[in-house]
Amino acid sequence: MKRRSFIKKGAATASIMGLGISGISAMEHFEVSKSVPGKTFNMNYAPHLGMFKNLAGNDPIDQLNFMADQGFTAFEDNGMKNRSVSLQEKMAQTMVNRNMTMGVFVAHKIYWKEASLTTGKEDSRKEFLQQIEESVTVAQRVNAKWMTVVPGHLDLKLDIGFQTANVVESLKYASDILEKHNLIMVLEPLNFYNHPGLFLTKIPQAYEVCKAVGSSSCKILFDIYHQQIEEGNLMPNMKMAWEEIAYFQIGDNPGRNEPTTGEINYKNIFKYIHSQNYTGVLGMEHGNSIKGSEGEIAVIEAYKQSDDFK
Repeated sequence: MKRRSFIKKGAATASIMGLGISGISAMEHFEVSKSVPGKTFNMNYAPHLGMFKNLAGNDPIDQLNFMADQGFTAFEDNGMKNRSVSLQEKMAQTMVNRNMTMGVFVAHKIYWKEASLTTGKEDSRKEFLQQIEESVTVAQRVNAKWMTVVPGHLDLKLDIGFQTANVVESLKYASDILEKHNLIMVLEPLNFYNHPGLFLTKIPQAYEVCKAVGSSSCKILFDIYHQQIEEGNLMPNMKMAWEEIAYFQIGDNPGRNEPTTGEINYKNIFKYIHSQNYTGVLGMEHGNSIKGSEGEIAVIEAYKQSDDFK
């Protein structure tokens, strides 16, 4: 028996002891659903490490193989840059072997509480660009195309126009670095409720910044969870900003858990994105609404349900 299969079966057997009747029924259904060979989703949904640790075990390679076994064709890892080179290489090779696309990782230090790129200060820009250079090496090692950039906190002493100009200038320098390697930084607007005081919050604002930078290496990460809280109007904003969107992330609201657990109609959202011939990655940047193996099964079932839009 292959090691990863042994671990998955062992984890499932051990965890089932803690499930109720409904959990056992779900586990039985899950075992049947796993037996469908070659079953994938309509789009490249990307789980992250830890999302299926109860069913797959703690080893990152076993988790990647488990994701592929369930039909997921992509993977994202915010913390990839901080992993050892040897682990990065093993994960990259596993993704190649399983035909999985590497999604985003965070490209630089994010300043959540203090102004950085908005200030226009040379030291902040230099630090940011050095970290972008470092991220190029990581991207090449793990076969990544996209990396997440968050410009940081507002500078409350500067007019928003000056701050925007400062951010745009730094992003132009970063684009010069990334264009040489055909890599893309995706700017992520974040909502005011979870991350108060940040510079970049709305899709129209991100669109304006990307247009000002004017580079194929500077695009938008449309996080559906953040934008439901920040401004709503999800599909119209996708349509208006489409030419600058390069990546999506997923999370229902409230709770930031899997689709079907909140107010967002993800089946309609996915149907719209698919109708635009989107072939990129949709990162599953959310938690599990239920703990343990039962919750991990619920995540898989939620994606099957929401992906059934044809």
